[in-house]
Amino acid sequence: MCTSPTRPDFLKVAAQRPMGNTKMQAKSREITRQPFFFFFLKCRTEEQGDHSCGPALGDSEYTYFCNGGKIIDWRLQELGAKHFYETGYADDCVGLELVVDPWIEGLWTALHSEFIPRTEKKNTDHMKNMSTEKPATDEVPENLELRIQAINLEHSVLPKYSLAENTGSESNRVIKPSLLHSGSLLSQSNLNVPVLPSPYLDVCVLESEGQSTDLSLLYPEEKIFNISIIQAKELTSADAVKTVLMLELDISNTSAEFQPGDSFSIICPNPHEEVEMLLEKLTLAEKRDCQVHLGVKLGTKKKGASVPGYIPEGCSLQFIFTWCLEIRAVPKKAMIRALVEHTSNAAEKRRLQELCSKQGGSDYNHFIRDNSISILDLLNVFPSCSPPLNLLIEHLPKLQARPYSAASSPLYHPGKVHIVFTVVELPTCPDRPAPRKGVCTGWLAELVSHMYDTAELKKDFPPKISIFARPSTSFHLPRDPSVPILMVGPGTGIAPFIGFLQHREKLKEQNKERIFGDTWLFFGCRSHENEYLFRQELRHFTDSGVLTHLKVCFSRDPPINAGVVSPKYVQDFLKICSSDIAKVLTKENGSIYVCGDAKNMAKDVNDALANILCMELNMDKLEAINTLAVLRDQKCYLQDVWS
Repeated sequence: MCTSPTRPDFLKVAAQRPMGNTKMQAKSREITRQPFFFFFLKCRTEEQGDHSCGPALGDSEYTYFCNGGKIIDWRLQELGAKHFYETGYADDCVGLELVVDPWIEGLWTALHSEFIPRTEKKNTDHMKNMSTEKPATDEVPENLELRIQAINLEHSVLPKYSLAENTGSESNRVIKPSLLHSGSLLSQSNLNVPVLPSPYLDVCVLESEGQSTDLSLLYPEEKIFNISIIQAKELTSADAVKTVLMLELDISNTSAEFQPGDSFSIICPNPHEEVEMLLEKLTLAEKRDCQVHLGVKLGTKKKGASVPGYIPEGCSLQFIFTWCLEIRAVPKKAMIRALVEHTSNAAEKRRLQELCSKQGGSDYNHFIRDNSISILDLLNVFPSCSPPLNLLIEHLPKLQARPYSAASSPLYHPGKVHIVFTVVELPTCPDRPAPRKGVCTGWLAELVSHMYDTAELKKDFPPKISIFARPSTSFHLPRDPSVPILMVGPGTGIAPFIGFLQHREKLKEQNKERIFGDTWLFFGCRSHENEYLFRQELRHFTDSGVLTHLKVCFSRDPPINAGVVSPKYVQDFLKICSSDIAKVLTKENGSIYVCGDAKNMAKDVNDALANILCMELNMDKLEAINTLAVLRDQKCYLQDVWS
């Protein structure tokens, strides 16, 4: 911390970035569990006290956005610090750089305003009494200057400069803004673009054929199982808005073990046709089967440069683009900045500069991020862009295996595991005229299409996939079966709870003398007729007494009784059952499980629970939030959510 603006330590940066489980929601009492980054700059002088500032990095899909950074900021102010520069709240959901880049750019101006005037004032005072004293501005040590330069080189943006292009007759036409064309205001603006990322890979495509590669090399830390899909069932009707499938996987000949609440990750490929089109764009289609050698570029300026560990040595070019790289990933601004250097058309080059600039942040969000534009889409829209192979390998992230919750119990279906998923549909947009399906869900749906379209199951040649287990640390049934449980799972969020109920039924059969607590299930979908998942199974569980309370709502069905408002969403049913929920959570030591969409549903359910505690127990909002935090700490409020 600073004690004097003329001392070597007058500027210090403190940083903290705890790594947290991405499924775990941040809250006021668990700073160390929310992924965040917050640093503060602090200076102390006798006249002005402590001053601080900092950017907080977070994700708006968490219940409490940037909560860790906000708490540190609040604590600094409580200790007497004052802001000399506004806190920036960066959202990873839309792009951290959209806030961080301009925040860092403005930081240097704020630092100059904060420190230099004090130093100049001190110089003036000293000059009045000691004309021979060396000015304080010359006393800033060299090592401090080097530290600031290092931060500046790593995080700063380039100076402003004009990139206006004369496009001839088109310059006088009014063009509707799009991915390819900017609006008139942006097209005439000076731009701040990111620093050009340093290339760090040497990529050599050899003449020899790529080696046959085992998928287990992609995840050396995991135990990979090559298993068969033995049954596929469509859970929604043909008229449903979305298609939901259930697959039965045969794990009988493996050592895979699981319990309800665990999940399995499926190793999936990129769509073959997109891989082929991308290779064509890179003029590498004829070398698709050739072996690729990767090495670190000699003299690269990138710190810690290394060959990606998820690309097996000696594999083919096609294998890299099919199994290793997430070619559907939305290109980050750094990648777009790198593409600028390999674009020959002046107008296209200018537009790419706009899209990666600070001034083009709104266009980047609207035309690229919101539409899930991929590198292939960009190359189609900007035909003069011809990037080298190393650029894509450096900037595209690893193609991650997709996790799916187990929707069955090993006691109920020994040697098998069920998974449930919605087939993701990516709609068309002006810059992507053809619709797309999700990378994994589209592949699986195509893989098993013959299995649910025909009555006969082709057992001789069942499709095979590679999976690995992902045990949950806490999303399991309570060890004490007498504990009541609340389950909240709209849509495919019901999947783990089917496993819970199957497991509970078998436990009751095996332990007839034991007392089992009440079970509540809050389920929601769009339509009773088209999307009521596991309808027969839920009826069986209620008839057998395994499921004590079933609360189902349909968001798009008309009310059953005219004039009576029916609950549309699971949080509406939670409010209707507020007294029972408060009793289960606070008096009966029960547990609540929430599974489904993190962006909307999980937040709404959390808010509903807080409101229930306020209403039923006369708590204020802060006390209710803290009570939910305690329940999380005690593993009584558990979430399995995804974005």
